[in-house]
Amino acid sequence: MIVILKSNPNPAQLESLKKWIESKGIGIHESTGNSHQILGLVGDTSKLDMDLISALDIVDNVKRVQEPYKNANRKFHPEDTVVDVAGVTKIGGGNLTLIAGPCSVETEEQMVSVAKAVKAAGATVLRGGAFKPRTSPYAFQGLGKEGLRLLKIARQETGLPIVTEIMEIGQLDLFDDVDIIQVGARNMQNFNLLKELGAQKKPVLLKRGMSATYEEWLMSAEYVMSEGNENIILCERGIRTFETYTRNTLDLAAVPSLKKLSHFPVVIDPSHATGKADLVFPLAMAAVASGADGLMIEVHNDPAHALCDGKQSITPDAFWHIAKKTLDLKNFLNTQEGK
Repeated sequence: MIVILKSNPNPAQLESLKKWIESKGIGIHESTGNSHQILGLVGDTSKLDMDLISALDIVDNVKRVQEPYKNANRKFHPEDTVVDVAGVTKIGGGNLTLIAGPCSVETEEQMVSVAKAVKAAGATVLRGGAFKPRTSPYAFQGLGKEGLRLLKIARQETGLPIVTEIMEIGQLDLFDDVDIIQVGARNMQNFNLLKELGAQKKPVLLKRGMSATYEEWLMSAEYVMSEGNENIILCERGIRTFETYTRNTLDLAAVPSLKKLSHFPVVIDPSHATGKADLVFPLAMAAVASGADGLMIEVHNDPAHALCDGKQSITPDAFWHIAKKTLDLKNFLNTQEGK
């Protein structure tokens, strides 16, 4: 249920209304937009009389929300969420955030050289996998704690905030000094992990499960928000379909759809979506044209010898070209929209 308040509601009446709602065991999510203040009610709202609330002087309208995701719902939170990353960059709000780096952290030289190259090209967040979930138990699993250490060295050298994937709750202490915690496709419905990530305030980059619907994806975000963390970034990385030419099928309809359904920034990962380096540029451009708030691109200084996903990784020179073209396109679109 959402309660839309009239402009400049009487503070005493508003406080009285909120106390009465909370006395019924119902949580309140407050959102203030350009023209309205909204109370999003989460819980068993069948206890509340809509007509009684509608009759109050400070209330403009009352609506029931049918979707199972409440806090993640655009109706609860009309304004876009803009996620601040370590005070260095923001994701959402008309920005195009470029997140770049290798699939896996391999060496200090590799991480620092790639970090410097992608920053020079326009990236504002550095990605790199320290822990790698792999289909085969014999494939490279990442450097673990050592990988995290090397990521932090690259951050120190460049000032770029870092994003890396967490695998399980037991690793949370290791991620205290990570700027964005990534939840991979395989963990999108690891609800215990999501609740733990919701109990802290660090931004969470939530990748879509390989067969997840939009509603299932947003329900996973709801788990994080239900514990108090609103700093969520959704990342479309391709879904599993019958097509075998590409690694996955990139669903660009997710961008406008999720922006209609929710208030979170949406990032596109064209590297995992296709598994082919030569498709990263056209799909990156298409992602920006569809309204994406950011791109997450795998960049390696020597893709042919990468320990993980070399076929989908691009070189720093190729990333420079992609960064320029996508940022130019975003600036043009913002100009057309008057932003």
